[in-house]
Amino acid sequence: MQKTEQERYGQTLVKDILKILFLMYVTTMILLLLLALVLFKMEPQEIVTKIWLIAVYIISGGLGGFLIGKRRKSRKFLWGCLMGVLYFGILFAVSLLLYKGLTGDVMHLLTTLVLCTASGTVGGMIS
Repeated sequence: MQKTEQERYGQTLVKDILKILFLMYVTTMILLLLLALVLFKMEPQEIVTKIWLIAVYIISGGLGGFLIGKRRKSRKFLWGCLMGVLYFGILFAVSLLLYKGLTGDVMHLLTTLVLCTASGTVGGMIS
């Protein structure tokens, strides 16, 4: 029994999304390890750390949007937006699990959502 074209497309789509999310988190891990090295070797001001974290969101989201846009070929900005939202959603879920609830302010949460979503969308548009 052969799979239909739609089933193969759906399976390929899920695999693409999972692979790209994995690459986004590997990128995040590498950038955060670099930040840890910088913090260990130097004592930068707090603003430098905040800017670095914002850059991590933007770079990872942009990468995911770019890669999914290359794979999907149409509606790239929507696929990029989806990747940004998924990236944020996983970050948010892990944060909820680690801290056993919401900590911090809602404005920071919304800012992070906007950064992840916007960078994914732009990455998709560039692809």
